[in-house]
Amino acid sequence: MRTRLLGSFVTVVAILVLGLGIPLALTFAQNLQSVLFADRSADTSRYASLSQRLLEQGGTDSGLLDQLRSYYEVYGISIAVFDRGDQDPGGAFQTQEASPGPGIDPSDAVVHRDLVNARAGRGTQQGALLMPWDGDPMVVAEPVLVNGEVRGVVVTSSPTEHTRTLIWLSWAAILVGGVLAVGLAVLVALPLVRWMLRPVLLLDNATAALLPAIVNGRKVDPVGGDIGPPELRRLTRSFDQMAVSVSDVLAAQRAFVADASHQLRNPLTALRIRLSNLEGHVDPDVQEQQSAALEEADRLNRILDELLSMARAESSSVDPIAVDVDQAVSARLRAWQAVATAKGVALVLDGEPGGTALAPPRGVETVLDALLDNALKFTGDDTIVTVEVHRRDGRVRLAVRDHGPGLQEDELERATDRFWRSAAHQNVRGSGLGLAIVRLLVERVGGAIMLDLPEGGGLRVTFDLPAL
Repeated sequence: MRTRLLGSFVTVVAILVLGLGIPLALTFAQNLQSVLFADRSADTSRYASLSQRLLEQGGTDSGLLDQLRSYYEVYGISIAVFDRGDQDPGGAFQTQEASPGPGIDPSDAVVHRDLVNARAGRGTQQGALLMPWDGDPMVVAEPVLVNGEVRGVVVTSSPTEHTRTLIWLSWAAILVGGVLAVGLAVLVALPLVRWMLRPVLLLDNATAALLPAIVNGRKVDPVGGDIGPPELRRLTRSFDQMAVSVSDVLAAQRAFVADASHQLRNPLTALRIRLSNLEGHVDPDVQEQQSAALEEADRLNRILDELLSMARAESSSVDPIAVDVDQAVSARLRAWQAVATAKGVALVLDGEPGGTALAPPRGVETVLDALLDNALKFTGDDTIVTVEVHRRDGRVRLAVRDHGPGLQEDELERATDRFWRSAAHQNVRGSGLGLAIVRLLVERVGGAIMLDLPEGGGLRVTFDLPAL
């Protein structure tokens, strides 16, 4: 955005420089051409006057030729005197042309045109604008009048190299001035653009940091509204208010979930105790209902435990720490070994040493507990649950694979949603919060979780953590 805004500003300045520079350059060329034309016209008129006096006094043209020769030798400008062509010259200029040095060709298109105009009594007018690349000489013709009658024509042919060089220099100076003006505009625009876009950059960074901060329960840093244009300062203040409001609402929601879960534990525990105390004091016809009530109480207790775990995972503001992944994996495999043995399931550790990774406090243990619980819950008897550990490209990757019924392809993306359970697993105990808690803990440190269906059946859950 800064580049586009700066480019727009520089484009406007460049158009303005061109709009002023091109007319200025043409004006310089016009003025220099006018000076040259005025000088040649004055010289040509002077020699036309000398020729007129010569004709009026009835002299010869030898003195005039001497002056023309001196003029050519001093200034290097070709000059010629022509008679009136098909009319009687009347004494003087008995030759068609009187000229020293290089002659002026009357058959040249420009010379012929000016000769015709001069013999008709019209002087040469300033022609088209002289351009630096135009190498044609400047031709000026003036009629020699005696008693109002054209008796001859004086023609000068001036080289234009010096004037064209001056035009080139003036244009180069204008070009350099324009480039300097654009450069100065860039230097002035850069801090102005930075000042204007500083709130936008801060808002962009704050927007990117808002969701992770809210999800991880951290305080949302304010953007600050004391930089930039007034409109953007108001926008940053509004954003800060919005971020605080969203953070407060989500914090209140998490606090409510945690408080409600905690407060419900006591009456639920008391209810289960009362149901247990009825053992042996109920009619045999309702013993089945009592057992079902005890199971539902246990289920509610597990849901409350997972809700508390979810609330802690969402609201935890403790910074991640360095965790020995291999030690954590070994400890959890030992802890779950008794459950696996009771079911005839072998827990197998595969892969390579993972080393140290960045994770929330006890995060690796919590994640492995959730994944091993699911794996042992769904895998078949006398099968294998594999825990793989790999370290690649600055990440520590762990995977738990079972040999249970797995999921459908279209269910893999929804498996980490809260309270989601597959339609095929509704009769299996659980609340659907285990994988959601895993996702929250992993994403808190910039990790990711992935579910896939390996060959041979079952489900594999893979997550990675930043390696240290």
